[in-house]
Amino acid sequence: MVESRSTHSTPDSGAQGIARRLGLGAPVTRRRALTGAAAIAGAGFLSACGTKGSGGGSSSTGTSSAGGSQKPVGGNSVSFGSNYSDPAPKQAFASLISAAEKNTGVKVSINSVDHNTFQNNINSYLQGTPNDLFTWFAGYRLQTFASKGLITQIDDVWDKIGSGFPDAIKALSKGADGHYYLVPIYNYPWVVFQNMTVFNKHGYEVPKNWDALITLCKKIKGDGLIPFAFGQKDGWPALGTFDILNLRINGYDFHMQLCQHKVPWTDSRLTAVFDHWRELMPYCQTGATGRIWQDAAKTLETGKAAMMFQGTNQVAAQYVADKADLKALDFFVYPEINAQWGQDYMDAPADGFCISAKAKNVTASKKLLEYIGTGEAEASYLKYDQWDVAVASGATVPSYNAIQKKSVEVIGKCKSVAQFLDRDSDGGFADNTVAAAFDQFINNPTAGEAQSIMKSLEAQAKTVFKTS
Repeated sequence: MVESRSTHSTPDSGAQGIARRLGLGAPVTRRRALTGAAAIAGAGFLSACGTKGSGGGSSSTGTSSAGGSQKPVGGNSVSFGSNYSDPAPKQAFASLISAAEKNTGVKVSINSVDHNTFQNNINSYLQGTPNDLFTWFAGYRLQTFASKGLITQIDDVWDKIGSGFPDAIKALSKGADGHYYLVPIYNYPWVVFQNMTVFNKHGYEVPKNWDALITLCKKIKGDGLIPFAFGQKDGWPALGTFDILNLRINGYDFHMQLCQHKVPWTDSRLTAVFDHWRELMPYCQTGATGRIWQDAAKTLETGKAAMMFQGTNQVAAQYVADKADLKALDFFVYPEINAQWGQDYMDAPADGFCISAKAKNVTASKKLLEYIGTGEAEASYLKYDQWDVAVASGATVPSYNAIQKKSVEVIGKCKSVAQFLDRDSDGGFADNTVAAAFDQFINNPTAGEAQSIMKSLEAQAKTVFKTS
């Protein structure tokens, strides 16, 4: 059972006070990623028993009681449903909320729950008795709930903050109807991480194209090391591998069309994706489906592996959690495969905040978002975050380390960024059906298995997306 604490504002103010009210103090850990979909009615899950997912435990601090509803808030107070459950994100969120309260005069009570439980129950939460504001993701998953009428439109907020964001971020913050529904706070790139001690010792060079990557992998394996650390027990890391191969081979538009089933999973262009994946598999850490990604990251940290493809939100965060030498970590953008697309695209998921359609205090909620949508607010969050980067074009973050500075650079060079397969597609389909199919492929990376998976995914996609 998860412990529940009240997070209503108290005289213990400021970031440290909010951090104490959120129950901080444990060692830094990575942020949990997404798994599955469940159905628990109402907002009671915010303080109910947590679940384990993505290789981690759970924690919850909330103002609602299990099975109950939120107490009405009015005047200049709002409630905030948060999935920033691990200590480091909690501290960053506490800093943000402290700054927001100070600058707006809005008082915030926070319902915090472990990341997975929040995602798994978001649909029933928003249809039940949700908080005024809640943490969520940019892109297709935002559009899904906006189209269901579960999120408040905030065009008037964007009239005031819009000049501070690039067009790509603006697009990710809109619903399918073209209206705004989210104010983003950060994003982070999926890239190839390098153990620089290993690279320098052996004289390995960054590959610029696919042939050079395979040649490097052969050399690393010949030196008795693992070319790519890989952990797939949590289900989602392989989605990122598929994403980048598809983006590199077939381009951004095709990838997005596939995610939303506007092209079939049996499309012949996907055969090339699986063919390249099959070529890469001998150089990936074996037994991946039985290993959590944190353990794979430790393989990179200890120099048993030379590289790892994943997000800074995970790998760099894990280095911090393990007190590993972050200066010994570097990364490069995934090599070119198809010259038509070069290195133009990558996954760079953006997180942010929305107002629920059932919010009790929309006016104060919008006032809070107007401040959060500033570079100053993003900097207050990132002061305690060593792996994500600001999305406001005018943000000045003096606390950035080398990984964050480079992240800003590589994301800025992209012509378009995807949001990750389980955010750009139906969440349940990606998290469950696609992830399970990719597990099969990882355990049996043959051409026959790939074709069988493509046919199976297409049959199931027709049901999920209701196409003929």
